[in-house]
Amino acid sequence: MKKIILNLVLLFFLFIVSAQENEFGTYYNQRLSLFRSLPDEPNEIIMLGNSITDGGEWSELLPGYNVKNRGISGDVTAGVLYRLDEVTSGNPTKVFLLIGINDLARGIPADTVFKNICLIAEKIRATTPGTEVYIQSILPVNPSFKKFAGHIDKTNAVKQINQKLKNWCSENDVKFVNLFDAFIESDSDYLDPEFTNDGLHLTAKGYLTWIKIIYPFIKS
Repeated sequence: MKKIILNLVLLFFLFIVSAQENEFGTYYNQRLSLFRSLPDEPNEIIMLGNSITDGGEWSELLPGYNVKNRGISGDVTAGVLYRLDEVTSGNPTKVFLLIGINDLARGIPADTVFKNICLIAEKIRATTPGTEVYIQSILPVNPSFKKFAGHIDKTNAVKQINQKLKNWCSENDVKFVNLFDAFIESDSDYLDPEFTNDGLHLTAKGYLTWIKIIYPFIKS
């Protein structure tokens, strides 16, 4: 019954969103058209998210694994839900999800962001039960760079969502990956400047730190 309700909610959600596909933006639709044209392969590991994921050269960061970049700059939880069919079509072995900061920047309430992330995980598990889903905590931000004004004042909301995600994952047998704590400054909850040059996105050291955290899950 829970799965039926989930699918009905998702179908209703996508019915509304499908009429607004172009509202996801030009770049979103460019990337999605490319993703849909690429062949599915065995043993795919999907990196799923927004610009922070989009910016990673995952096949080079994780050589020897069939890692696919399914990040789209500017994406939000609704955009991920809309394109999940492409993500699950190849029955990936693992999906690493990082999404939510752009939702907050657009004024979407933290509780809605949390629920949408959980819905993404539930939909993946319902569609491809063999896929291991990893929900990664939303990364910290840093206002000192004075860029991305809509994003960098969301630290409290980010922490709230991350705590709820951690609890939800524990209760629902989904793996939670705590990136947040490894990326903050020692004396604050802000993104450490050694990992960023704009307060939101990652430099090389940030991606290498990210890899160090998720590698045990990649190889397991």
